[in-house]
Amino acid sequence: MDIVIYGIVNSVTLALMALGFTLVYGVCRLPNFAHGALYVLTGYITWILMNRVGLNYPLSMLGALVITGLIGAAMYQFILVRVRGMAISEIIASYAIGLAILEGLRWGGLKGGTFTLPPFIEGSVELLGVSVDFQRLIVVAIGLALMALLWLFVTGTKLGLALKGMAQDERAAMTLGIDSDRMAVVSMAMGSVLAGIAALVLLPLGNIVVEAGYNVLIMAVAVCIVGGLGSWTGAILAAFVIGFAQILTIVLLGAHFQVVVALVAIIVTLILRPSGLFGQQKELEERV
Repeated sequence: MDIVIYGIVNSVTLALMALGFTLVYGVCRLPNFAHGALYVLTGYITWILMNRVGLNYPLSMLGALVITGLIGAAMYQFILVRVRGMAISEIIASYAIGLAILEGLRWGGLKGGTFTLPPFIEGSVELLGVSVDFQRLIVVAIGLALMALLWLFVTGTKLGLALKGMAQDERAAMTLGIDSDRMAVVSMAMGSVLAGIAALVLLPLGNIVVEAGYNVLIMAVAVCIVGGLGSWTGAILAAFVIGFAQILTIVLLGAHFQVVVALVAIIVTLILRPSGLFGQQKELEERV
């Protein structure tokens, strides 16, 4: 039962980390390698608003999400729009932005265990003989609710349908009057907010450190590659596959092999099925 319960918690955690990255790539085919930096930045802004500005916890979280969303939109509007369509340049530009944010935070003093966010609810509960703290249960609840809300948004709203249309066929969507750059700005803002939400529910389980940004980026990329770049269904399924594999690895080999599982999953997927579980990319034999 330990493996089952903590496997579910870890899987939803990975899905939360990857949703924003998947959304941005799915809509505008832009690999946002600043995703992990936005994750850490949201936590740090929340801490600043609480401890330096004096706002309460809910207002600090809301303010941090708004600021992160605006930063994500500005990243596309002023920088990434100029390299859109050039795959290597997109990766380099977005990673450079993320690197500047993370190392700028480190230079500004974000190191050690000084910066922490309080859990939403203190304490723990016993489920089927397994002790689980309330914050992890909140992670699962918010993660599942966010997945459901995203599905309702994409299938039931005009803006969501426009984003879905862009994800399916950008050229056809543009012929119907959908502005490609406007949808890209919206998707970058939403992807940044999703990264921020993940930070706000996951960072209370640890410290706000620069290294968390790099780890989140690795996990998000692993989930998206295994699931299939641009596939939200594939990303969620891949999160559960990798999540349970990591828990089994921790039980059998130790916690320090947890990241190795994600890297091995990337390599194996690229060798056996480059398009991922539900990806639409062409297979190697189709391109040759």
